[in-house]
Amino acid sequence: MASDTLSRRPPTLRRVHTNSRLATAAKEIGFLLSAALLYTLVRGLTSDRVDAAFRNAEDVISFEKTLGIHVETELQSLILDHEWAIDAANGFYIYGYWPVFVLTLVWLIARRPVAYPFYRNALLASGAFSLVIFAFYPLAPPRFLPWHGFVDTVSVAVPTYRDMSSSRLVNEYAAMPSLHFGWILLLGIAWVALSRVLVLRIIGATMPLLMFAAIVLTGNHYIVDAIVGGAVVVAGLGVAVLIERLKRQRAVRAAIQDAHYSAGGDGGPDGDGGSPIPAQRLPNLSRVR
Repeated sequence: MASDTLSRRPPTLRRVHTNSRLATAAKEIGFLLSAALLYTLVRGLTSDRVDAAFRNAEDVISFEKTLGIHVETELQSLILDHEWAIDAANGFYIYGYWPVFVLTLVWLIARRPVAYPFYRNALLASGAFSLVIFAFYPLAPPRFLPWHGFVDTVSVAVPTYRDMSSSRLVNEYAAMPSLHFGWILLLGIAWVALSRVLVLRIIGATMPLLMFAAIVLTGNHYIVDAIVGGAVVVAGLGVAVLIERLKRQRAVRAAIQDAHYSAGGDGGPDGDGGSPIPAQRLPNLSRVR
């Protein structure tokens, strides 16, 4: 009988784990749909502020020149005569974002479920910070300013991608912060911190650098956009750390209360500091001679 029970238990546990992961995946889809809705609403707030977006772009360029980091057009000039380099930058910008994003979340849910909530919280918090910036600081991307020497390499080489991404649901004046860089930085941190395979950790460390190059070389973001993208991710990680600390504090308090209750403390059923004695363990005094 015992062996039959043990033989039946693993499939049951697998079904429980599968159902739990499906429920988690469904919850995450809800989060993503909510984020998409918020993004759409913010897009509505900024779509009629095109003039402000271009004024802000001029301000960003002036700010970068003041800092001596306005080198985007110089970097672009290094690849414009090399088709393979343009294809590489475009390819990583397009395929190094959403596919990596989705696959990493699936990997975290399936293989690192304990760590997943931390990175999910960091992702959502950084996204929330970004939405605030999108709403109050619309910014035209470099590719919209060809008179400054910027080239939209994606439109030149992959026009179908621009056609697909130019829907009303896409905020084209949300260059700052660059979540292309920021979220790949966050996912790269997860790869480095959680992967047991050295090659994957190296890839995780390299991905943010490649994405930084891609967003600049394709004319989609300013260098400052990447800096702010990294900053919102750091802020998101800070929120995730705070949430984890609060969860641990609650767990410790709950454990202390449970231990106090079990020991018959102030919150115990007998309230006298002693351990309650079950009735069935009391001696039958009527039989004592």
